[in-house]
Amino acid sequence: MPVLACLILLWPGASPLAAGSPLAEVICAPRAQMVQRLTVQYGAQLAGQGVRNVEMVMEVWATPRGDWTLVQSYSDGRACIVAMGEAWEVVEADPA
Repeated sequence: MPVLACLILLWPGASPLAAGSPLAEVICAPRAQMVQRLTVQYGAQLAGQGVRNVEMVMEVWATPRGDWTLVQSYSDGRACIVAMGEAWEVVEADPA
């Protein structure tokens, strides 16, 4: 079963977007709850983040075994999982 499908089944109280939406499998929750679940239950750590616009920040959360989650956090306190995968690698810069 894909990682995202497993997370949807295990995420009580999450609110997936309406079926038929291009983002039908997006899971949203209060950011504090999202961070707590990612860190405590899944062992993920924040691997990187960047500002998308004044309302949104994109975050990559990764586990030691290489699972990753792309989270979009909003200024109103919501956070949504927009993608998940595996085999995350930290790419070190090549010394010049």
